[in-house]
Amino acid sequence: VQLVESGGGLVHPGGSLQLSCTAYGFTISRYHMSWYRQAPGKDRELVASISNGGISTNYADQVKGRFTISRDNTKNTLYLQMNNLKPEDTALYYCKSHGAGRPTYWGQGTQVTVSS
Repeated sequence: VQLVESGGGLVHPGGSLQLSCTAYGFTISRYHMSWYRQAPGKDRELVASISNGGISTNYADQVKGRFTISRDNTKNTLYLQMNNLKPEDTALYYCKSHGAGRPTYWGQGTQVTVSS
């Protein structure tokens, strides 16, 4: 059982990236899914979350209007579209699966660096 993130990289301010998180060994359709990030010297923080059916989403104030969380349960994959990236978005981004009565899984993280 694992979550594998991909899509991170180095991008200029104002640029875009799409992160993916694919689950192996379990089906994400029964789980709520979230993206978190952790910058050096800071606590891990919630970026966005999406309900198991994809109907309900929530975003941190810092990313509202710039990031979009989505999921494709047929591909067992979670996404985070990040637009208008800022240097303060630089962090290691993690995906998490969770739900009432279900185990919580974390991915290993993918690095996003926003720099000119």
